[in-house]
Amino acid sequence: MSEREVLTWDGFGTAGRELAQQVADDGFRPDLILTIARGGLIPAGALGYALDVKNLVVVNVEFYTGVDQRLDVPVFLPPVPAAVDLAGARVLVVDDVADTGGTLRLVRDFCADHVAEARAAVLYEKPQSVVKCEYVWRRTDRWIDFPWSSRPPVTGGPGEG
Repeated sequence: MSEREVLTWDGFGTAGRELAQQVADDGFRPDLILTIARGGLIPAGALGYALDVKNLVVVNVEFYTGVDQRLDVPVFLPPVPAAVDLAGARVLVVDDVADTGGTLRLVRDFCADHVAEARAAVLYEKPQSVVKCEYVWRRTDRWIDFPWSSRPPVTGGPGEG
């Protein structure tokens, strides 16, 4: 595997603003942001503030199980948003990375028959992604270390055990 792409918290601040500017410059005014948890939660929050979109809806999709390890296909984890809540909306689907594009394809297919329009925004897009996003901050073929997921979970401490 080639060297890793490392995004710092400072870099993320820049990335979030630049990605939001792409959306604004394109004239797309989403009614809501549909964020793919967990990786898309922090980018979606930043875009929500930068684009002044207060309606954020979360969908949880499991695909990755470890570094470069994934399930055969992505799957929704409950609770899944009700399609009626998305009806007729202009939706910005947000995730941290379009790697294979499988997760984004699942979410776009879910939206397809319900929303007025869906566009996708990601911090990173990889060349092999089956979904080509409308808004991309950077393109890379490397594994990405995000500041929110590059360190191990916090465990232990008071009250445990």
